[in-house]
Amino acid sequence: MKRALNKVSEVCKKIFGYGIYVSLFAGGLTFFGYVAAFIIGGETAGEICTAIYKKIIPMIIYLANVMVLLGIFSMYLSGEYALTPQKKQK
Repeated sequence: MKRALNKVSEVCKKIFGYGIYVSLFAGGLTFFGYVAAFIIGGETAGEICTAIYKKIIPMIIYLANVMVLLGIFSMYLSGEYALTPQKKQK
């Protein structure tokens, strides 16, 4: 049973890694959208910024939240205790 949970945990960790990578990359791309809007200027720039803020950013936040939950779930399955203090052995 422990072996099967570790395999599921490894798959979840891979999905978590790629998902966080995608969300960080997409968040970085929004920067270029804002730079393009700054260069263009006018009402078009406002429309670009509004589209980024109302459509793209919420999807990135949702994806990142789901991936964090998946990462915590995979830590739970594998039995890792990365977020708890432990006594150091001498």
